[in-house]
Amino acid sequence: MDNSNRPPAMRAPRLVGAINPIVSWLMGAGVRLGPNALLTVRGRSSGLPRTFPIALLEAHGQLFVQSPYGDVNWVRNLRVDGRAVLARGGSRQEVAAIEVAPEAAEPVLRAALAPYRRGRLSSAFAGLFIPLRAEASRAEYIEHVRRHPVFELRPGPSAD
Repeated sequence: MDNSNRPPAMRAPRLVGAINPIVSWLMGAGVRLGPNALLTVRGRSSGLPRTFPIALLEAHGQLFVQSPYGDVNWVRNLRVDGRAVLARGGSRQEVAAIEVAPEAAEPVLRAALAPYRRGRLSSAFAGLFIPLRAEASRAEYIEHVRRHPVFELRPGPSAD
């Protein structure tokens, strides 16, 4: 994808930085925490593995991940390598990560968010990370994805 139209990187709130090590430790020990998983990506400069918790989105029988904080390091690492390891509940799977164009991601986000919109608590929680109303327009979804990239995660060792 063309990098010239990318908005600047955002930073995750400090609370996320404080909680992520605990969440990562729990999930690394095999504890399932809702739709969350650990994603390990090779650093684009260092080549070292970088692991962080993510929330998986499921839509149309496929897995996706969206960056709630924009064009951050793990997003840039995925763009360079296109491969990652997904860990959930004690199992690990190699995946190919393919960035989804904003126009194609709109129906994915609608479908992935639909189950969370059914409950007050789940809707409020999902809204913290993906602040789109159920009645948001296609243009609003597309603009959101331009600032918060979406990747499809396909089973397999590479994106090639």
